[in-house]
Amino acid sequence: MVHRLQTGLTPIPVHIFKINPPVLRSLQWLASLSGKILIPDQSLKSEVYVSYPQPPPRGLTIIVALMSMIGPFTIDSYLPSFPAIEADYGISRALLSQSLGFYLVAFALSTLVLGPLADRLGRRRVIFGSLLFYIAASIGCALADNYSMFLFFRLLQGAAAGGNLVSGRAMIRDVYQPQDAQRAMSRVMMMFAVAPAIAPVIGGWLHNAFGWHSVFYFLSVYGVLVFVLVLWRVPETLAPALRQSFHPLNVARVYSRTLVHRRFLSLIFMVACYFGGMFLYIAGAPTLIFDFLKLDSTDFAVMFIPMVAGLIFGSWLSGRLAHRWTMDRSVRLALKLMFLGAVLNVAQTLWLPPMIMTSIAPLLLYTCGIGIALPAVMVMALDCFPHHRGTASALQGSVQMMTNAVIASLAVPLLNHLPSHMALGQLLLLGIAILLWWRIPSASPSTL
Repeated sequence: MVHRLQTGLTPIPVHIFKINPPVLRSLQWLASLSGKILIPDQSLKSEVYVSYPQPPPRGLTIIVALMSMIGPFTIDSYLPSFPAIEADYGISRALLSQSLGFYLVAFALSTLVLGPLADRLGRRRVIFGSLLFYIAASIGCALADNYSMFLFFRLLQGAAAGGNLVSGRAMIRDVYQPQDAQRAMSRVMMMFAVAPAIAPVIGGWLHNAFGWHSVFYFLSVYGVLVFVLVLWRVPETLAPALRQSFHPLNVARVYSRTLVHRRFLSLIFMVACYFGGMFLYIAGAPTLIFDFLKLDSTDFAVMFIPMVAGLIFGSWLSGRLAHRWTMDRSVRLALKLMFLGAVLNVAQTLWLPPMIMTSIAPLLLYTCGIGIALPAVMVMALDCFPHHRGTASALQGSVQMMTNAVIASLAVPLLNHLPSHMALGQLLLLGIAILLWWRIPSASPSTL
């Protein structure tokens, strides 16, 4: 029997059929792998399910990339202004670095709420609410007349920015099959990777021309631009029939199952660790640029552009490999490249004086590996819970950002005294990621 079902995009023909309950879980998993979803038809009997695909909205990957860029813009664009902010507020470098840690902690905690909320209210509502708070918080940072107020608005920025990352990732997996989702994530990563390169450059230009306050006005304008694009071009990708309960007991039940799913936990902590190896250098960029390489606020591009070039090339390669290699094979290649980059980085810090070429070249190789691995691992993690992708994306983003917060607040102050300490810290984080990958359980149908 063929019916039509409103998915939130356009009515799509669906097939209604009965399913034997003992095989329901396996069929739900298989359906998710083929880009379809099984849901109960409440107007019929509980054992009757419908299956339908969702067509991807035009331009979705570009807008999701622009939403994802909010994070690196907020993190990186004010780095060239560190000396000026320290002077204005009369604080130390270590204390100002805490503003980055506070932002990341707020980001990590907020995603734990915004993820389930995106599964309940839909992706668009969460994005709109998050962007409005983000715009207000960015203006607040620009107007703050003391460091306490500045820190408060940085917290609000972090809490608001999480909704865009969570909802954007879930949107991609809502409308693409696994291999196509990997290619779409790769395109998102290629565009997203531009942000860490241009954010400190734009921040440096704005700082030199108008002062550090202009950086945060720029962030508010960027938030407005993303808001308009989502409103204009992106429909809701989560069908009303697939909305999940936001009751605290249901949210707790879902999270309790994610926290005992060994494959999912291995994947998200693996991402947090190898990405943390790169973030150690992002958060420590002021020390590397100002203290080790003896450059100034306009020279951040020397470090960030090669790193971003590695991310873009790796993401492009991941998309090319999506229909040729398995995701596991792509990840293995990525880990080998990251390991080579990390070992070369340790070697050059131990045996060579700090120089631009030798300091940056290993980071390019490392970020290339991240670009290959990240799209595949994100899809693999979301597919552990095909009916709660918002929640899965939230926990994934939360773990990654919490790890980044620890790195910014604790690891960077401990390791930024010598270049070799930072390189060894990167190698340690990657070693943990490789160990997690080596012990990762095989894929199995989710019970959610």
